[in-house]
Amino acid sequence: MMGDDVLSHKDEDFIFLSDEMLKALNIAPSEVADAIEEALIAKAQGLLHTSPKTAILPGSGRYMMSTLAVGDDGFIVVKQVSVCPENPDRGLPAINGAIMVLDAETGLLRAVVGANWITAIRTAALSAVAARRLADPDSETLAFVGSGVQAHSHLAAFSELFPLKRIRVLGRGQANIDKLCNKAREMGYEAEGSATAEDTLRGADLVVSSVNLDYSIKPFLDANWLKPSAFAAITDACIPWLPASLEAFKTVIVDDLKQESESEKPMLPYEQITTDLTGLVSGDVAEGSLGARTAFAFRGIALGDYAAAVLAVQRAEAAGVGKSVTP
Repeated sequence: MMGDDVLSHKDEDFIFLSDEMLKALNIAPSEVADAIEEALIAKAQGLLHTSPKTAILPGSGRYMMSTLAVGDDGFIVVKQVSVCPENPDRGLPAINGAIMVLDAETGLLRAVVGANWITAIRTAALSAVAARRLADPDSETLAFVGSGVQAHSHLAAFSELFPLKRIRVLGRGQANIDKLCNKAREMGYEAEGSATAEDTLRGADLVVSSVNLDYSIKPFLDANWLKPSAFAAITDACIPWLPASLEAFKTVIVDDLKQESESEKPMLPYEQITTDLTGLVSGDVAEGSLGARTAFAFRGIALGDYAAAVLAVQRAEAAGVGKSVTP
């Protein structure tokens, strides 16, 4: 049964945190990025154990994925998320799912957490970990290819990192383009929709591509259109990028080398990958790589979900936030 909005002290009780409750905690993207960096160090030290992301594409543009991570700091995090492109026509969010946070010693359920807020903020925070090391710190122009949830979360994350002045948006639906542009204007930035893919990329300091994970999409982005110092956060498995043009990136970071090597559909040739996030945080990027075209191409990793979910649960517990549930 559902109890009051307070945390229970019974071992068998757990808390429920909706996406609205998580958002109300006001956790900044930079805080999640810091938690991810701490998790990367923990994993390198053998203190965080993760499995590669499991993904299924059953058709109709749907995408189902799950992650699992166990930390020596006492948590297990399991996430399942589905992307259903037709949901907006049903009046539903395109992304839905749930996260279980359990005790690593006993296996007892500690929290059930909404997955939408976690997925959005952890994806942008992963990009932030790479961007604050590889992107031009004076970046002013941010270009979006895709105007959905990830565009909004990356706008929030990158606004913390860079002295942005303007954004450009290329998207499928005018309503989503207008929504993102209006949000950027509220933040004090110039904002406009782009007529073509080339117009979107030319002269941009930062690029975020986040199209639907649909392999039937014909690639339409050419990395050669980017300025020599541009940084691209590629959240969509490189689907919209012309494969041959990816050689224009001097440095390519992925989120996890092992996960990428085991993926059925590689994002790009494995030999083009410089290192992964753990290597980047550890300083493995070759001398002279900074200041050239760079890309962070990623699928999402269990470590990111772990870091964001644990941070959120700890913050909620400290604030006494959450629906207490007694089985």
